[in-house]
Amino acid sequence: MIKATPIKKYKLVIFDWDGTVMDSVSKIVNCIRQSALSLNITPPSDDAIKNIIGLSLERAIDVLFPEQIEQHNALVEGYKHQYRIDKTPTPVFDGVADVLNALQEQGIILAVATGKGRGGLERLLDQSQLRHFFSATRTSDDAQSKPSPDMLYQLLQELGVSADDAVMIGDTKIDMAMGKAANMDRIGVTMGVHNAQQLSELTPVATVDNYQQLQQILLSK
Repeated sequence: MIKATPIKKYKLVIFDWDGTVMDSVSKIVNCIRQSALSLNITPPSDDAIKNIIGLSLERAIDVLFPEQIEQHNALVEGYKHQYRIDKTPTPVFDGVADVLNALQEQGIILAVATGKGRGGLERLLDQSQLRHFFSATRTSDDAQSKPSPDMLYQLLQELGVSADDAVMIGDTKIDMAMGKAANMDRIGVTMGVHNAQQLSELTPVATVDNYQQLQQILLSK
């Protein structure tokens, strides 16, 4: 665990979903690959796919397949189809529910800001049985794609919290860049896409390796 500065008590904690709450990176990579292969397109490398996780699906396809513009719609629909049928397990990370409960018991407001579409997030909130923890959520259907701070601004306005009293938690440099653009503290988690060194490029106040460490930081005061 890397702790850059003392952590203050936040009123609002905003979580990314893929690679932060849910261990879904492998499934996303596989679904992008299979969507491309189904159209006889050579898929990008696994690392290239991981680096777009957090973007809206449409933006991710734009980045990954710049030379197949005419097939972007088919790639998007192919991904959605693959996601529904792919059997790669996507468990929530160890300790997620316990930490969310501990934060909520301390009166901290919880929210989600994800590159997933609204339908996908709604389904997973139910499947994971975590819906009741979150007071508000924003998806790529509700706001501009990360790293735009739009979804963070929307959450702050809806929940009546200032950026100074909120923190963004995510596993990618895209998440960190979004938080930085909103002038919001950010905490990196290393369970998903990027490692601590990569996350540190966007100056998080801390980087953690698991939810137990996250709880120690957020509830240390």
